[in-house]
Parts: sequence; structure tokens; C-alpha cells
Amino acid sequence: MTKPCGFEFWRSTLKGARYVVAPMVDQSELAWRLLSRRHGAELCYTPMLHAQVFVRDANYRRENLYNELNQDDRPLITQFCANDPEVFIQAALLAQDYCDAIDLNLGCPQMIAKRGHYGVFLQDEWDLLEKMIKLADEKLSVPITCKIRVFPEIEKTVKYAKMLEKAGCQLLTVHGRTKDQKGALTGIASWKHIKAVREAVNIPVFANGNIQHLSDVQRCMEETGVQGVMSAEGNLHNPALFEGCSPPVWEMAEEYLEVVEKHPPCSLSYVRAHIFKLWHHTLQIHQDLREELAKAKNVAGVAEVNRQLKQRCQKEMAKDESEWTQTRLPFPHWICQPYVRPPFKEKNSVHAVSVKRALEDGDGSNDSLSKNKQKKKARNPNKNFCPELKPKYIKCEQCGNPKGNKCVFNLCRGCCKRKAFKEVADCPGHGLRFKTKALKQCKSDTGGGLTNGTVSTAVHDPL
Repeated sequence: MTKPCGFEFWRSTLKGARYVVAPMVDQSELAWRLLSRRHGAELCYTPMLHAQVFVRDANYRRENLYNELNQDDRPLITQFCANDPEVFIQAALLAQDYCDAIDLNLGCPQMIAKRGHYGVFLQDEWDLLEKMIKLADEKLSVPITCKIRVFPEIEKTVKYAKMLEKAGCQLLTVHGRTKDQKGALTGIASWKHIKAVREAVNIPVFANGNIQHLSDVQRCMEETGVQGVMSAEGNLHNPALFEGCSPPVWEMAEEYLEVVEKHPPCSLSYVRAHIFKLWHHTLQIHQDLREELAKAKNVAGVAEVNRQLKQRCQKEMAKDESEWTQTRLPFPHWICQPYVRPPFKEKNSVHAVSVKRALEDGDGSNDSLSKNKQKKKARNPNKNFCPELKPKYIKCEQCGNPKGNKCVFNLCRGCCKRKAFKEVADCPGHGLRFKTKALKQCKSDTGGGLTNGTVSTAVHDPL
């Protein structure tokens, strides 16, 4: 039986999905996917999986895909990051029976992707990508799809998309941001690039970027002509985004925790991260509960923090509206709503003033310490950060590093080891026993003892 391709694949296998939950590392796990599907999502992706680890580690396969099988979690696309065609195919073959398509991540812009040489950092290696997509299209029983970021130039982006289509890609997700648009430089995604790709290729296209409300989804589809719209950040802050509503945060949090309990196991780090995202705006106000959430040891602990946040918000709701905590948000802080990153402000080379934290005072008071040092101080009240009171170390006579306090040569361990070896001597302070070992060796060789008290230096260099 031939596998469906292009628009047939989108209509039949994906059921014409328009509302899509993005692949998110440690965030688009089964429980979150099921919650999102309850509230309008029609297609979900797994978190990005590392192809090499997936091939090598059976536990990784079970924990991230095999154990998450659920009849309500379809259609589902499994995403991999990879830079080796053979490894990618091996991983995809192991996963293809548990999903409806395999996606190659060509959009991750994070530093870990740069170090691992995958994601968007492959976008200039067209020969390699063409080989990977062609091989996947030939070997797999399910379609191959890709998620990409755009180049600054629309023309190059279109050529890139057409190359992937020609190689065998059956569906393309286009994130309308470039490789450098991340973190403080995230900025606005270019729907013009997405529209140009959609008009140039003959396969379904999903758009990604600038999606905060259902109205954004509808506007994006109208302006770009894409078949579907993918949401990541918007979905994390409001899993009911595709329903077009903004419920109270505690409703979504309670429902999510209920799904987690019904579909174990779910990593506590995933659960905690989702609750942090949902309550993001409220936790800026109730900092004490932010600390409690970070310390929660199990799902019950997370649920208790959620209950306390709910109670505080309901008490505030009972007050007159004029007494509510004032924020710059479009809705009260307890309503699910997107997080908008503050715009990046470039420094003026002439008028900019470098604002830095003041140097820490010598008294070591909490007011003068950095946040990191304040946390260390909280864990160990006796810890001292005053430079004048820190113990002074005597330097090694040869290299300048701190010497061993009990070293018989007044050297650091490295210098002591070299000297003790050369002279066949012992240093109890550093646990070095060259002389002792040599004596034992000589006794065993002579069958008795040494007649002249000398020690052979014929020992192996420890360095």
C-alpha cells in the first residue's frame, strides 16, 4: 500500500488539521497534548527527540514515545533532530509505527542545537538535507515533513522550501523568524515569507509565529493562505487558545493536573514548568508561592501551590475592581493570556550609560550580595563572601597554585607528584608512596631485603 502524499496526506491522515500544537522540548508531552486536544487542537507533535539517543537508548524510546501511546492522541507527528542520514533513518524506522509522520527539525535556534549541529544550523547544508529527506521518503512507511525557519531573503527562503519539497517533504511548517531571532531579539515573525513559500510549493504549509489569540490564527490563514497554524508559546500560556477563550488559570491548571494523574508517568519537571507558564503573570505578584512551586517535590505539592494561588486570586476577585492589582495586561493576571516579550532596546553608542550592579560591600550583608550568593547564604548562613575574611592560601614554590597544607615539599599536588617520583620519595600529605612501593618491590624481587639501603628508581612515570 502506497503512503499518502502532500494534500492527500493532510486531508486523510491529518484530517485537514488547521490548529496545531508545536513540538516543544520537555513541554509537548502526552498529558499536555491531551489537554490541548480537549480545547481545540487538531494535530500535535511530540517534543523534539534526539535521533542518535533514540537509536542507542531503549529507555529513551520507551519514556518519550512508546509509553505515551493513546488512542485519543492522534493524529500525531514525531519530530527528530539529526545531522546524519543513516542515524535519522534508523530512528525514524523505530518510531514510524507509533505516529502518523516523521518530522525533521530544521528550526531550533538554541545554543545546544549549534553545539550539536542540528536544527536551524543545518539550513545552509542543502546537499545533506536533500539526502536525508530523500532517504526518509524512500525508506519510511509514513510521510516525512519538515519544520524550518526563514532566511532574511524571501527568494532564498522560497528556493529552500522548493528544494525540500523536491527531495520528498510532504508537509512544511514555516516559522517566520530567522536563525538570529530568539530570546531578547525574537521580534515579529514575517508572514510575507510564509505567504511566498505557500504560493511557491505544491504541498500543505503550516505557519508558525505571532500567534497569541484565535483571531491571530484566522488572520494568519487569510493573509498567508496556509492550511494550518502552529502555536507554541501561545499554547503554553493558554491551552484553550484554539477555542477562542481565555479561562481562569486555575481551571486549566486543575484540568492539566487531572490529566497528569490519569496518564502517568509524567516527569515532575514537565508538570512544574507548565504550571509556571500558566501562572506566569500571577507569580510575578505572589513571589512567595513562586518559591514554593520551585520546591515542590511531587505532583501533590504542585497541586497545593495551585490551590493557594486560586484562593488568593478569588479573594482579590471578591474585592472591588478598583482594588485589584494593577498591571499592564489586557486581562486580570489570573486569566490565561499570552506573555509578550518586552521589545529589545539597542544601546546608543554615544548616550548609553552602562548600568551595572554595584560592587559587593565587604560586610557581606544580604543587600549587597547578588541573587545567587543570597541563595547560597540562605542554604548556609555561616558562609562568608567578604574577600578580606577569606582564608589566604600559601603558594606553591614552583607554579604559584595553592600548596598542600601538609605537603613535605611545600608544593601543590602536581608539582609534588613530579618531585616525589623523581626522587623516589613519599609525601603523606598528598598520599604519595613512591619510596614505600619501591621498597616493597625490591624486597619481593630479592626475596629478603636490601643490602645497601638504596632504592631502584626503575618505576613507571605516574604522569
